[in-house]
Amino acid sequence: MSNKQVKTALKSARDAIRNKEYKEALKHCKTVLKQEKNNYNAWVFIGVAAAELEQPDQAQGAYKKAAELEPDQLLAWQGLASLYEKSNHTDAKDDLITVYQKLLDLYESVDKQKWCDVCKKLVDLYHQEKKYLEVAQTWHKLIKIRKEDGAENQEVYQLWIKLTQLLSESTEEENDEIQQLLFIAFENALNSSDNIPSEDHEILYRRFIQCLSNFPHETTRLKKACESMMNIYPTVSYPLEILSLHLIQSGSFTDEALQYCYQLLEKDSKSGPGLIGLGIKALQDKKYEEAAQNLTEGLNLSSMCTAGWYHLADTQVKMHRYKEAILSCNQALKRIENCSSSGRSLYQKNLCLCLKAEALIRLSDHDSSEEAISTLEQVPDANNIPELLVLKGFAYLNKGLTNETSKIVEKLLSSHPNLAEVHALEALIHFTKKDYLQAEKGFQRALDRETEVADYHYYLGLTYWLMSEDTRKDKTKALTQFLKAAKLDTYMGKVFQYLGHYYREVVGDKSRARGCYRKAFELDETDEESGAAAVDLSVELEDTETALVILTTVTEKASAGTAKWAWLRRGLYYLKAGQHSQAVADLQAALRADPKDFNCWESLGEAYLSRGGYTTALKSFTKASELNPESIYSVFKVAAIQQILGKYKEAVAQYQQIIKKKEDYVPALKGLGECHLLMAKGMLTDYLDGKAVDHIEQALDYFTWALQYRSDVSCIWKLLGDACTSLYVVSPSKVNVNVLGVLLGQKEGKQILKKHELLHLGGRCYGRALKLMPTANTWCDLGINYYRQAQNLGETGSCVNELQELLEKSLHCLKKAVRLDSNNHLYWNALGVVACHSGIGNYALAQHCFIKSIQAEQINAIAWTNLGVLYLGNENIEQAHEAFKVAQSLDPSYLMCWIGQALIAETVGSYDTMDLFRHTTELSMHTEGAIGYAFWVCTTLQDKTNRETELYRYNILQMNAIPAAQVVLSKYTERIQNYAPAFTMLGYLNEYLQLKKEAADAYQRAILLLQNEEKQEIYNVTLRSYGRVLCAIAEYDKAIQAFKSTPLEDFDDIIGLALALFKKGLFQESNKAYERALSIVESEQDKAHILTALAIAEYKQNKMDTAKTLLFKCSILKEPTTESLQALCALGLAMKDATLSKAALNELLKHIKLKDDDYQKCLITAAVCALQGRNVSVQRQVSKAIHSNPADPALWSLLSRVVPQYTPRNAQGGAVAGKVAHILDSNHGKKALLYTAVNQLAMGSNSAEDGKNDPLKTIQKAVLLSPDDPAVWAGLMAACYADNTLALLNNTKPKRTELDIALLTTISATVKEKELPEKYIQNIEKWSLCQALTGLIEKGKISEAEALCTKHLKGSHDQPGVFLLLRQIQCKPLLQSQKHLPDAVLEELQKTVVSNSTSFSAWQWLAQVYQSQGMMSAAEMCYRKSLQVASQQGNWNGKLSSLLRLALLALEVCIADISNDHWPSLVQEATNEALKLCFCPLALLLQALLQFHRKMGSRETRRLLERVVYKSGYPKSIVSVARWYLLRHLYAKDDYELIDVSNFLSRKRRNASCLVKKLYTLVGNVAC
Repeated sequence: MSNKQVKTALKSARDAIRNKEYKEALKHCKTVLKQEKNNYNAWVFIGVAAAELEQPDQAQGAYKKAAELEPDQLLAWQGLASLYEKSNHTDAKDDLITVYQKLLDLYESVDKQKWCDVCKKLVDLYHQEKKYLEVAQTWHKLIKIRKEDGAENQEVYQLWIKLTQLLSESTEEENDEIQQLLFIAFENALNSSDNIPSEDHEILYRRFIQCLSNFPHETTRLKKACESMMNIYPTVSYPLEILSLHLIQSGSFTDEALQYCYQLLEKDSKSGPGLIGLGIKALQDKKYEEAAQNLTEGLNLSSMCTAGWYHLADTQVKMHRYKEAILSCNQALKRIENCSSSGRSLYQKNLCLCLKAEALIRLSDHDSSEEAISTLEQVPDANNIPELLVLKGFAYLNKGLTNETSKIVEKLLSSHPNLAEVHALEALIHFTKKDYLQAEKGFQRALDRETEVADYHYYLGLTYWLMSEDTRKDKTKALTQFLKAAKLDTYMGKVFQYLGHYYREVVGDKSRARGCYRKAFELDETDEESGAAAVDLSVELEDTETALVILTTVTEKASAGTAKWAWLRRGLYYLKAGQHSQAVADLQAALRADPKDFNCWESLGEAYLSRGGYTTALKSFTKASELNPESIYSVFKVAAIQQILGKYKEAVAQYQQIIKKKEDYVPALKGLGECHLLMAKGMLTDYLDGKAVDHIEQALDYFTWALQYRSDVSCIWKLLGDACTSLYVVSPSKVNVNVLGVLLGQKEGKQILKKHELLHLGGRCYGRALKLMPTANTWCDLGINYYRQAQNLGETGSCVNELQELLEKSLHCLKKAVRLDSNNHLYWNALGVVACHSGIGNYALAQHCFIKSIQAEQINAIAWTNLGVLYLGNENIEQAHEAFKVAQSLDPSYLMCWIGQALIAETVGSYDTMDLFRHTTELSMHTEGAIGYAFWVCTTLQDKTNRETELYRYNILQMNAIPAAQVVLSKYTERIQNYAPAFTMLGYLNEYLQLKKEAADAYQRAILLLQNEEKQEIYNVTLRSYGRVLCAIAEYDKAIQAFKSTPLEDFDDIIGLALALFKKGLFQESNKAYERALSIVESEQDKAHILTALAIAEYKQNKMDTAKTLLFKCSILKEPTTESLQALCALGLAMKDATLSKAALNELLKHIKLKDDDYQKCLITAAVCALQGRNVSVQRQVSKAIHSNPADPALWSLLSRVVPQYTPRNAQGGAVAGKVAHILDSNHGKKALLYTAVNQLAMGSNSAEDGKNDPLKTIQKAVLLSPDDPAVWAGLMAACYADNTLALLNNTKPKRTELDIALLTTISATVKEKELPEKYIQNIEKWSLCQALTGLIEKGKISEAEALCTKHLKGSHDQPGVFLLLRQIQCKPLLQSQKHLPDAVLEELQKTVVSNSTSFSAWQWLAQVYQSQGMMSAAEMCYRKSLQVASQQGNWNGKLSSLLRLALLALEVCIADISNDHWPSLVQEATNEALKLCFCPLALLLQALLQFHRKMGSRETRRLLERVVYKSGYPKSIVSVARWYLLRHLYAKDDYELIDVSNFLSRKRRNASCLVKKLYTLVGNVAC
């Protein structure tokens, strides 16, 4: 190729590059290179094209090749520069630097502008690589060239600025050349600035000064720069701040530096560096408070000053604020870590570490000492510095490592024997070991070397304080050392603490001691001992304000859980000052600090107690006693608070604990006595007089016990008097109190005191109390005691003179009390009561006293009531009414004024009398109110004519008068036992409440009281009532004796005797008595009653006709009674004479009018319907009665009872009726639960289907409520059997399989415990036996069943039902073996069944036997006989089960393909009859199966089967069988729409035989 062609190819390559056809360009270049391998342009073009095609390696090779060929040509180097600038490879930067340097050489003489551009790129590259020296040198060259080119001053200025920015990061480089170039840049920039002064210029100066401050050796240049800036900007404080900080950080704070700080503060008083400088100066002058203040303020403004933090820490150490010093050291170390690791920084770090270690050691705790050791280890070469070794020794000593400390001491003594710290450390080791003599010598040696060290003087003084008995007696040497230490170090708080000890314990100067303690506490707020001592001494000096100031200051600063001593003392101060809420708050804060301090808990309890918080106080004292079980005081306070809260039993238990520990603790003995006295008063209020006497006896014992230790205490004597006097209300017969002989002047033993003796002892005790402390209260109590003695004498009818003397004494004592305290209304009131006594009779004085009492206390219901009683006693009814009225308005709950109003109402004959007496019993119990109310209740009850009146319904029924009167009258007779009418009324009320035995006891008490009185008529009436009640409780002999004790002239006495004789079974004598009564009877009604009673007696003797004749006589009277007609109807029922019963019922219904007789009427009507065989009418009659009276639970219970017996198809309604009865009345509900369970069993409920109607759960509730009812246990047996049967049908395991014998035993036991009719007992025992045997047979326990049956037959052979069961048990194995039974066996079984011909189940069983032997006709006859028996008995279950069994028998024959029209028609007939009885799904299934057997594929077959399958609510077993046959039908019809059921059919075919077995079982259990 010619040269021309080469040029043409290069031109084409250039054009291709311009057109961005880089591959074409490469082709052209390759063409050129084939001719000329060293063609410069070709290689350049290749580089360009390859670079554009993103082939950097090829491009780089091409450019380098071109550069090698012609190194002075620009194109290749420019290409390389462009290539490297785009490259991200790390090596490319180094290559780029070389390229830029080459370009600079090439451009320098050619193009200055491009040279500058490349130079700037090169500088940026150097800057990225942190090659600051190259940056500075290159940039200086740039500035020089620009100056040579005549650049303007502003451009040069900007270039210098740029250089300072580029080198701003080079300050960390330790390169003097770079630093000098940087400084030159700053200085040239400052000098070349056109605008001086200006903001930019100021900023540049700041940067220059800041840069200089980073170099400690440039202090001169820094000063010059700062001074220059200050000259230019005199108002700016920045240069002074930097200069001051620089000088502070340098470590040499000279006067020059101080002057700078002063200048700085003149410009800015809040300047941080200036304040730090002042603080350092104050530290040098030992003005520590000022130094700490200035340094703290300065560091808040300039927190980066490391030297400032160090000097603050040093100040804090000197002020003994070691924790604060540690924090300051940490701040300094933190700043040092963030700075460069220069030599100066390391030096500062070591200083801070040493100072921190010293502060940690002075804290003296284990953890701080451990940290101090680790801190010292951070100091380089610390083990070779003696001062640091001494510090380590102190740290070891604080940790208790005396051996380690001794090693350090030995080492230092050998190397530095004149070092004072070593001798002090050695002395401190001896001090720790309590070797005070050696310690003294060591501290003296230390002082010989350094006399101005306060710590040495302090420890030497402390050594003198502790060392020996001599120095303990003479503390002068210790005082001298303490004073020297205090003088040398005024911040050493512990020195002042011991000075306080000296002045308090040695000198006895409390004022100076308090000053020292306060000074110690001010210096060290953690010194709780000094603070507490200062507060305690202030309190002793009666300077409570100072104490409160100290405590408030501490508590305000204290965090939660600290400063316990301050909180406790301030709490006690507030407690003493009566500020209880503040006391509680402070004591709670004290407990947060120490929850286990029992003293705090006791104090808190006192605070709660002071403000009336008894419950919280109780908890506090209880906690205190738990923390300190030996503290008697805590237990005593617990008992005292429980006593206040009325928890007397708990209080007694606590007091007993104290007595066990300390038997002479009189407060506990007193508390025990008071508790029993208070319990006795409570018992008296509740009229439990016997218990009250017991408590008084114990109270006397404890009070006497206390007197043996402290007979000089007046209150104990008074409490003894209170205890003796408190039994004044108790009947004398009950007061027999054992009193310790010591109290009666005897040396030992006890003596029983009667009531009058006890009251007399009470008076003596009051007299003894008066001798010790004559108070008005005790005089009043003594006067009342004399009055009670007089009352007791008046009740017993003793000497009148003695009675008068006691009353005079009482009057004298009460007058004395009034003279001592005439403003006490109680004393005036008591004096008035005594003056009212008939033995005094000074009514004017009484009126005056009551009025004075009212004047003394305006709200005084008691005095007004007593005034009313006074007026009422003098027959001033109107005045009495007004007085009682005022008392009622003052205190509506005060009982006595209401009794007074009731007595007034009774006097004037008001209708409100009974209501007023009732109100008194509601307010509280009082004998007068009780007897009054009981009297009016009994009077109202005896009036038989008022039963329908509104007054009777309100007073007796609505107000529940009879129980209320019985309760209060029981309490009355408990206390007043000599008032016969009260016992008579109590017996009368007990009769109304059916409390027959209690009534008999009351009447007997009344008879005993009336025997010695001349009130013969009342005595006879009481005897009559007594005999009546005895007859009711089956004590017939006593009843006969009681009636015979009467004259037997009264009609009621004769009738009562006749009834008692009848109940006794003496019918002849009873008839004679009734005939005698008949001879004197006056009214037709009584005559009818007597004839009815005679008829019942004749019936008891089986004289039915005579009884009927007598009852007919009753019915033809003018006024026949309902009782006689009921008896006639019942007689008809007993004789099963439906005509007689119906006629008597019709007559009875004409006479029954009262709604209360609904139950009796309904019961008799239902019984007549049952006798007539009208089973549905039985239920209808009860339902009709319920509609008339839906709130009567007895009727609901009766409905639940009759439904399962007469209309079992309505069992669901019967269950609901039982539930309603249970809700309405729990008494009827107990029996109703049993009826509910029977109905649920009849309706086939179970827990799996309906949890709410589970008979087992229902009967379990009934068992819990009535465990003594054998019928309930029988129901439980039936429910368990049904549950087990359902479990077997559902292929689950029965849960209750072992209960049959246990339940049978329980039924037998409950039957024996109760008096039940003989027939009822026989029936229930027979039924339970049959049920138990059935359960055993079904479980396969044939031998056990046979043994049980045989056992019962041995007891009584005349039990055909049991004998039938025995035969069934014996035949069970034979039938299961499927062997043919001999004719003799069949004949024997037939005879057994015939002997039980009235049992339909027996005929069904015989039919099953015949059926198993293939004797289908005989089986049919037996089923028909069973149906006949069930129909005759009206047994619905028996009829239904017989029909279904008969249909199933016929169906079985039909399935066997026996050609006989009789059996299909029999299936149809039996099922139709079953469907007439009720809607029976099983009957429908049997019809469908018959049709399936006749015509499997017919539409009728499908219709009948679908009727069973798709009807909801049918039993699962019936539906399953029907579904299986329906699927067979569909499969036989090839119904492809249901072809998928074939799989289902295959699964169900396996269960078909099982389902059919279940079907037979279901039919067999219908009777259940």
